[in-house]
Amino acid sequence: MSRIGKKPVAIPDGVKVSLNGREITVEGKLGKLTYEHRPEIVVTIDDDAKQVVCSREGDEREKRAYHGMTRALLQNMIDGVTNGYEKKLEIHGVGYLGAIQGDTLQLRVGFANEIHKKIPKELDVSCPDQTHIVVKGSDKQKVGQFAAEVRAVRKPEPYKGKGIRYEGEQVRRKAGKAAK
Repeated sequence: MSRIGKKPVAIPDGVKVSLNGREITVEGKLGKLTYEHRPEIVVTIDDDAKQVVCSREGDEREKRAYHGMTRALLQNMIDGVTNGYEKKLEIHGVGYLGAIQGDTLQLRVGFANEIHKKIPKELDVSCPDQTHIVVKGSDKQKVGQFAAEVRAVRKPEPYKGKGIRYEGEQVRRKAGKAAK
């Protein structure tokens, strides 16, 4: 059995989980998330014990993988609607900065033109100052995806460390050319 899949997912107070066929809906104070699970997985909601249990028929490798994945996604959905997710980015480099204008993130990171990234509706993106970007939301996948897209605009380079990086990310530095 999948060790992750065997563990039931606890439903905290203030969270409503409903099942409609294969579609699971999780509602909480930070929003509503839906997920359609694979047909190989059986999801049951135990209202008395306030938990969700995932199970599967068969013991094939693929089914075991889907079992653990479904349980992990359910846990992420419940955590997302209760606490939310947050990714912090730092901008390093002389003249490199970011700003929010309306529903667009503007980045000046060493290109001839500013880069404009449209902010998805379900995310809350802010710039506490010009060198920091904070991405918040209830969907872990969308928060991580948007943060990765912003970082991909100008990844940190190994010689001077200029670029956009996650907060706390260690950039592997290289030595420059050795002088004769």
